[in-house]
Amino acid sequence: MSNTVIDTNTLRNYFLGLQDRITDAMGEVDGKPFITDAWTKPADAKLKGDGRSRILEDGNILERGGVGFSHVRGDAMPPSATAHRPELAGRAFEAMGVSLVFHPRNPHIPTVHLNVRCFIAQAEGKEPVWWFGGGMDLTPYYGDEKDCQHFHQTCKNALDPYNPELHPRFKKWCDEYFYLKHRDEPRGIGGIFYDDFSELGFEKSFEMTRSVGDAFLDAYLPIVKKHQNDPYTESQREFQAFRRGRYVEFNLVFDRGTLFGLQSGGRTESILMSMPPVVRWGYDWKPTANSPEARLYTDFLKPKDWINL
Repeated sequence: MSNTVIDTNTLRNYFLGLQDRITDAMGEVDGKPFITDAWTKPADAKLKGDGRSRILEDGNILERGGVGFSHVRGDAMPPSATAHRPELAGRAFEAMGVSLVFHPRNPHIPTVHLNVRCFIAQAEGKEPVWWFGGGMDLTPYYGDEKDCQHFHQTCKNALDPYNPELHPRFKKWCDEYFYLKHRDEPRGIGGIFYDDFSELGFEKSFEMTRSVGDAFLDAYLPIVKKHQNDPYTESQREFQAFRRGRYVEFNLVFDRGTLFGLQSGGRTESILMSMPPVVRWGYDWKPTANSPEARLYTDFLKPKDWINL
């Protein structure tokens, strides 16, 4: 007999409300509103469900920003998921959450990523299998120690009420997850990341995930406002486009959410709205020694205790 009762409407309402709050606040700072693309999967689709994509392109601050809500359901898990969690085989499932990536035009404003989500798999007569996942991470092009410190401190503040051991654990997880193995370098300066999380029980795990989602605007908007009027050069834009290539490589090669969405028949346009609009690759390109670009590699793209600098 199942003991865990999961109210999916409460989950859905939180995630939709979070999407509203973030797009309203970022649209106000940018000066251009997000457009809404609501969608429903066709009746004959392998994966059922609906969602709401919010996009801001060619804004005053954001060159491209996407905030997606999705709520999908399926009769059976894709092989990529059952290989990770074999107990899910044969179960119907649903997954919902909010995921965003903001790519600012100004290279002095970092790219940012947030994801908060819940997964539920059920079978008749069995206790549901569920977990939460999420986190946020920052990807600067021109490093600023105070920005890194602020971002990490805000993440820590969101987690500490639930267990002071969560932040160091999730920070390490983030540093290890957002790592390009083929480049032997981190994607950015990290933040927090967690997955398959259920150890606090359903209600507390959901509360912790809400705390992470609710902390996003406090973590990112002060950094945007600090740098939105910083002058920049065309060569700095070129470096930004080069570093964005690393972002594309990670999302298409390693990111579990992207791979799950594409392999399970998710909505491609929504899954790939995290991609930057302008990107470049240069063969064996390396920054000039002792330049601000080189300092990103030597001083920022190395895991460290940003809070206690």
